[in-house]
Amino acid sequence: MTSPDAVITALRTGHDSLAATVSSFADDDLARRSGSAEWDVSEVLSHLGSGAEITRATLRAALDGEPGPGRDFMQPVWDRWNAMTRRQRADGFLRSSQALTELYESLDQDTRTSLRIDLGFLPEPVDVATAGRMRLSELTLHAWDVQVAFDEHATLAPDATRELLHGAPDLLGWAAKPEWLEGRRAVVHVTTTDPASDFALRLGERVSVDFDVPGTADGTLLLPAESWLRLVAGRLAPRHTPEGVATTGAADLDLLRRVFPGY
Repeated sequence: MTSPDAVITALRTGHDSLAATVSSFADDDLARRSGSAEWDVSEVLSHLGSGAEITRATLRAALDGEPGPGRDFMQPVWDRWNAMTRRQRADGFLRSSQALTELYESLDQDTRTSLRIDLGFLPEPVDVATAGRMRLSELTLHAWDVQVAFDEHATLAPDATRELLHGAPDLLGWAAKPEWLEGRRAVVHVTTTDPASDFALRLGERVSVDFDVPGTADGTLLLPAESWLRLVAGRLAPRHTPEGVATTGAADLDLLRRVFPGY
C-alpha cells in the first residue's frame, strides 16, 4: 500500500524541481514546443496550474466536509488560465502548485490516513495517497513534457517513479487502445530496473498488468521503470527511448506505442 507521506514528499520534490526550472525561463523558452504535440511549454504549465487550483479546491472541500467542485467551478478556472499570457501562466503555475503542495503537507497524520476525497469522476471517494498519487502522475509526466523541450534525453524523477510504478494498474486499461492489436492476444513479461520489478502485461480485448508472470511468456520487455511509465503514457518515442531497452517476441515497441498513444 502506498504511503501518503511518500507521495506528499515526492510531490514536494517534483514541484521544487520544476519550479526551479520554470523560474529560469525567458519568454522564448515558454513558447517552445513541449513534449505534448499540441501544447507549447506555457500551455503545459497552464494545464498544471489550473489542475493544481482545481485539485486544491477538491481537497479543501473534503477537509471542510463539503461537496467537491463541479463543472460550474472548473470551466471558469480553465477559461481564465487559457486567457493568460505565457508569462502569466508560468507565474500562475508557481503559485498554484506551491499552494497545493503546502496544503498536502499541512495534513496531520490522522487526516492523511482517514480523509476520503471525492474526485468527482470515480465510483467512490479515495484516500489521500490515491488522490495525491494522481496529482503526482500529472505533475511528473507534464514536468517531463516541459523538460524534454530542452533535453531529448529527459527522464522522470526517481522518487516519483517509485511511487507511480505500480500505483494505479487499473488506469492502464483506461489509457490503452486495444483496437490496434487487431484481435491479437499476448502476455509480455516486463522487467524494470530502478526500481527492479517483474510483472505481466496482458494484451487483448482488455489491456492489464498483474504479477502472475507465466513461466513462458509470448514476449519480454526489459527497460528502466521510468521508461515503462513513459511508454504507457505515450512518451517513449524512438528519439526518447534510452539505449539498453530490449524486447523479444510479442513485445513490439512500435505496436506498444500505438496501443498506448498517451493522454
